[in-house]
Amino acid sequence: MSKLLKALLATSLLGLAGMTHAASWPERAVQWVIPYPAGGGSDVIGRVVAASLEKSLGQTIVVENKPGAATIIGATFIQAAKPDGYVVGTADSGTLAFNPSLYSSLQYDPAKFTYIGGLARFPLMLAVKEDSPFKSLDDVLAAARKEPGKLTSASAGAGSPHHLALEMFKQRAGVNITHVPYKGAAPALQDILGGQVSLGFVDSAAAQSNIKAGKLRVLAVATPARIALLPNVPTMAEAGVKDFTAYAWQGLVGPAGLPADVVSKLSTGLQAVLKSPEVDTKIRAMGVEPLPMTAADFKAYAQAQRAEWADVIKKAGIKLD
Repeated sequence: MSKLLKALLATSLLGLAGMTHAASWPERAVQWVIPYPAGGGSDVIGRVVAASLEKSLGQTIVVENKPGAATIIGATFIQAAKPDGYVVGTADSGTLAFNPSLYSSLQYDPAKFTYIGGLARFPLMLAVKEDSPFKSLDDVLAAARKEPGKLTSASAGAGSPHHLALEMFKQRAGVNITHVPYKGAAPALQDILGGQVSLGFVDSAAAQSNIKAGKLRVLAVATPARIALLPNVPTMAEAGVKDFTAYAWQGLVGPAGLPADVVSKLSTGLQAVLKSPEVDTKIRAMGVEPLPMTAADFKAYAQAQRAEWADVIKKAGIKLD
């Protein structure tokens, strides 16, 4: 057999193998790893999306929670998995954008994931308790400039999106506000409501019930445009703080080297699910925005976010190890 014929035959066999894989995957249940405890916003979103996605895949998606260490445990598990399409997972702004700058070394490399698509993003907003003397963002800025460091701001923890939003705010606005970290969004929110801290960046999912109940006053949203939950609340840009957009966001990733046909099937299915009226309504009811993205767009988004937040973290001098 000639070398040319052997080469042609090998190419044909590879093509047939790829077609067979594309047609057959998934042949068994797919594991979806969520790097947070069960019951939280990220867990609920993952389960809602997984339940609809498994219908289009024709196989069960088993959600498994692997919380801890600022998503590092879950992220490391996903990246170490066999790249056959049977292990994927949620990766968020901490996993993909913050951790590389917050920690001197990681057990995973955010650049080495296979990016599949976006999931959702949580708008962040600056809030005070309902009877706070601060009625506007200008009031906060004036007080912060009059007595630097006196105002206190709660967050869900050091290195959380809420904390880093504060650091970006301080840099963009040129003010000094003291950070007070808590172990989670709920206790941080409770102390904002109780007046133990002056203010705080909160996310839409955790805060919306208190906003609707009139217990929390939002002074500005860190989004490019006003949000449906708060149509009368200005954006940071409208309130005078330019170049400031901050979300807690998340998407779906897999280990490096996932077959292209698997990525295509997952990405296409994921976008369709997020755009479906049923899932869109469920996610928005949580105060969260669906984030349908192609695999390429999500990878580009994560890379841009990683660079932007690296600059903020460096200027703030934050290290968590």
